[in-house]
Amino acid sequence: MDKVALTAGALYVIVLLRAGGTFAVGWLAGAGARRSRFAGRISSAKFQRAERAIQRWGAPVVAVSFLTVGFQTAANFLAGSMRMPLPRYLPALFLGGAAWALIYATAGLGMLEVLGRLFAERTALGVATVAVLLLAACGAVVYRRRRAALPSGDTGVEEP
Repeated sequence: MDKVALTAGALYVIVLLRAGGTFAVGWLAGAGARRSRFAGRISSAKFQRAERAIQRWGAPVVAVSFLTVGFQTAANFLAGSMRMPLPRYLPALFLGGAAWALIYATAGLGMLEVLGRLFAERTALGVATVAVLLLAACGAVVYRRRRAALPSGDTGVEEP
């Protein structure tokens, strides 16, 4: 249990620094955009409504974003660029970051222990498992890239 607590604590510090840093970069980017040639677009009524909605209701989205893969950075950056107030952002960061750290600490350590035992007891099976996982990941990336490159409506299958 000490291993999980230590890992979760370290991951929590990492996620607070990373997500908080992303929020700060978003805040600075938003401030820069407000002083740039985009200032006219940003001052539109539609944008102002969106900004107020994010400032008011964005905290739950930030908290839940920590349970997703790939959306977390965007949510934190957007919260910063849209100037979400810190009293709303920080609780979402602390809660979402804690959930993220606990999930990765428990599941991550569990997977490492399983792989460690597999390699120790059956090295060939361990190597094969890692190879299959890597091939599956590479296949998924290639599939998604090819699918994204297809023109809309094209299924990639040639008809005779």
